[in-house]
Amino acid sequence: MREEYEIKKLNPRKNPYSNRLKKPITININEDTIKFFKAKSEQSGIPYQTLINLYLTDCAENNRELKIAWK
Repeated sequence: MREEYEIKKLNPRKNPYSNRLKKPITININEDTIKFFKAKSEQSGIPYQTLINLYLTDCAENNRELKIAWK
């Protein structure tokens, strides 16, 4: 392997998937919700965290409004 490379000759380009990169976060989700997504995960064969991400992405892309009713 060379000790030095000429970066400009390597033809650097932007990662085409950079807008789809995921960022790890910490979030508190109630146990019933986790059980729901884990059950869906068993049915579909898709990891439950991926299902949660897909659901939240769908909400964001379709600008879904939350229906909140405080009891």
